[in-house]
Amino acid sequence: MTKHEVEWVQCPICSSKTRVKIRGDTILKNFPLFCLKCKSETMVHAENMKIPVIRESDAETQSR
Repeated sequence: MTKHEVEWVQCPICSSKTRVKIRGDTILKNFPLFCLKCKSETMVHAENMKIPVIRESDAETQSR
């Protein structure tokens, strides 16, 4: 079994770690990435450990 490189996905807005990890062979398309620190949600793609931002989402968090 080969070892895969694993790393935390960083928020493209504030550069802090999110709660999402990806491996070297992970492919994400139109993934809504939420950051707990800056409370922003962005749409990202991920392939070969590169994560370009697609666009910022208009979604807002709801609090009770």
